Amino acid sequence: MIKVAPSILSADYVNLQPDIEKVDKAGAEVLHIDIMDGNFVPALSYGPGWVKAIRPITKMVLDVHMMVQNPERYVDDFAKAGADIIGVHVEATPHIHRALQMIQNAGVTPEVVINPGTPVSAIEPVLDMVGQVLVMTVNPGFGGQKFLHSTVEKIAQLDAIKKAKGYDFDIEVDGGVNDKTVVDCANAGATVAVAGSYVFNADDPVERINALKAATK
Repeated sequence: MIKVAPSILSADYVNLQPDIEKVDKAGAEVLHIDIMDGNFVPALSYGPGWVKAIRPITKMVLDVHMMVQNPERYVDDFAKAGADIIGVHVEATPHIHRALQMIQNAGVTPEVVINPGTPVSAIEPVLDMVGQVLVMTVNPGFGGQKFLHSTVEKIAQLDAIKKAKGYDFDIEVDGGVNDKTVVDCANAGATVAVAGSYVFNADDPVERINALKAATK
């Protein structure tokens, strides 16, 4: 069964605490927090202060996904704010190894992220140092996009490398995830599914979390 990571990008910011508490009680294991700088992606979102405010209200794993140019600048701030996982895009820095090393040194689980147009080979040299790989199944920056089925092959490639090398990283998918698309992802080797609009835009977010889990039993 896949772990579910609701993305607060699609939550109601005015009622953020009740929304977080609802998905927490529903059995979501991870809370996905998208950080966007208006540079690496067109949109802007929140900073470390949000993570610091969220940390006391949930025991869910806080998965901070930095869609930020030169993410090294912010690693320490998000680590101090209470992030459990910090993800950095291989496309966002010429020093991906150093960025991941900084996350390790901060006592946080490092995650490497790849966009739909980036081959798995671009991150192979750092797979031995990460606890999670995030495969973007849409182009990053906006919620509500349609799932790109071409990305499923990347999940399978990563799963094959993971088994061949004896690695134990989670494979997370983000973008266009619902109870149908998650099945292909899980079958290819994904272990964590980010779901934003599918969960928070629903009349019953709890039912949607249960549907994702049921679809991947």
